[in-house]
Amino acid sequence: MALSRKGDRLYESASVEDTVRLGELVAACLADGDVLVLTGGLGVGKTHFTKGVSAGLGDDHPVTSPTFALMAVHDGGRIPLFHFDLYRLEHAYQLEDTGIFDVLGYEGACLLEWGEQFQNELTDEYLGVVISRVEGEPAGRSIELVPHGARAEELAQAIDAAVLAAR
Repeated sequence: MALSRKGDRLYESASVEDTVRLGELVAACLADGDVLVLTGGLGVGKTHFTKGVSAGLGDDHPVTSPTFALMAVHDGGRIPLFHFDLYRLEHAYQLEDTGIFDVLGYEGACLLEWGEQFQNELTDEYLGVVISRVEGEPAGRSIELVPHGARAEELAQAIDAAVLAAR
């Protein structure tokens, strides 16, 4: 595994496989009610990270970005994963139609792509996962965990420990 830890809550992925692997390690730390907000430009690997989370939870169904459906449920694993893609939403009132408020923070884990644009309307307690390209490395990604709230802080620490243990 070429996934490297660059500091507390900061990782560098050298490949798609590394990004998926980090998602698997994150999955082992997730509990019902956890919320992850994935931030990053188009094509940085948010869906690959989600594939790892789903696989790490034990769900073997294919994962694609639910850009048009807005939500996909991966419920074949240890806990359900509710995967939202909010890219196409323009206004906060559109969140009501996604089903997000039915599950957010209650059952399973919620993973929100493009959720940062509606953060004030969603929840104060979440773990931000910021993915960006590493300059000069076509497949390289920098992945930073940004906790918001006590549970998110606990989750970030558990993920850091899981990455260290996996080396």
